[in-house]
Amino acid sequence: MVRLNNMQFRGYHGCLESEQRDGNWFRVDLAYDYDMRAAIRTDDLANAIDYSAIYEVIREEMAVPAKLLEHLAGRILNRLTDCFPKISYAELTVTKFNPPLDGMVESSSVTVVYE
Repeated sequence: MVRLNNMQFRGYHGCLESEQRDGNWFRVDLAYDYDMRAAIRTDDLANAIDYSAIYEVIREEMAVPAKLLEHLAGRILNRLTDCFPKISYAELTVTKFNPPLDGMVESSSVTVVYE
């Protein structure tokens, strides 16, 4: 299992006009699995999934506004599994800091899974 933890992005995601205009900070956490035997044996990036390429896909998708975290997380995960067909399992969480609720809430998050 490979993990990319606590990737942080400024984004313009949410249903409220203020969220779409002012933006907010978001965190993305990803865990994914693939058959690593060749990478383990050869120590060659060509036999692995380059997580700098994974990060770039996530960065690009986070730059495209979405109203719902569910949509955003699903869109990112769909793109990752399309771009990297070696992925056999993935779990992606998108967290919105300080969601606009009538109370003190540190964050809200959505997790989607690919199996």
